[in-house]
Amino acid sequence: MTASRDARRKPVVDPSARLDGRTGDARVPEATVARLATYLRVLGTLADRSVATVSSEELAVAAGVNSAKLRKDLSYLGSYGIRGVGYDVTTLTEEISRTLGLTVHRSVALIGVGNLGQALAGYAGFATRGFRIAALLDADPGRIGSHIRGLQVRDIAELADVVEEHQITIGVLAVPAGAAQDVCTRLVDAGVTSILNFAPVVLSVPPHVHLRKVDLAAELQILSFHETRKAAAALTGAAQ
Repeated sequence: MTASRDARRKPVVDPSARLDGRTGDARVPEATVARLATYLRVLGTLADRSVATVSSEELAVAAGVNSAKLRKDLSYLGSYGIRGVGYDVTTLTEEISRTLGLTVHRSVALIGVGNLGQALAGYAGFATRGFRIAALLDADPGRIGSHIRGLQVRDIAELADVVEEHQITIGVLAVPAGAAQDVCTRLVDAGVTSILNFAPVVLSVPPHVHLRKVDLAAELQILSFHETRKAAAALTGAAQ
């Protein structure tokens, strides 16, 4: 990135974020952050059903955790609920959203518009959770210039300009494994500081960049292991 481009870019700051040891605190454990996202999804479902309050036990069961862990997680938000009543769904939703930085709508660049990329581009869940797919990019001349979900696919060579144009800080990689590291490096050089990688490869990023990996094949392999174990247990039980 050139010095002039870097000087022109301004970080997106959530004016409602508070670094007071309650919300937005860097001391919140990574495992808790992941569970907060699950709690937020459950709260969204409750709100859709016009549920006003929820007990820690009910929320824990719906989220698939024990109630003690849930209460510990929510204590990082400074929210302990009301004894005998539970948690106010709207208030808790707002607290978790603020902690996760979702009170600012974030623009995302999606690189790679093959089958997976097109599916991700059409996923409505991004918008409902505060994320906007602002740009689609690809290296295939046959895809560049086409339109997907109202967006024109841009040339990957324009990545730095696209990142600056849309103030993008998050990139999603849906590219082949062989191209993932090169595209990842381009994203970092353009100023992107958070990357979600769907490519089946381990990527290298500098310390200031947050990298998350989604390996669909690995998840299926884990499920296969559990299916094999259940089948073996069933055979053992039948033999006894």
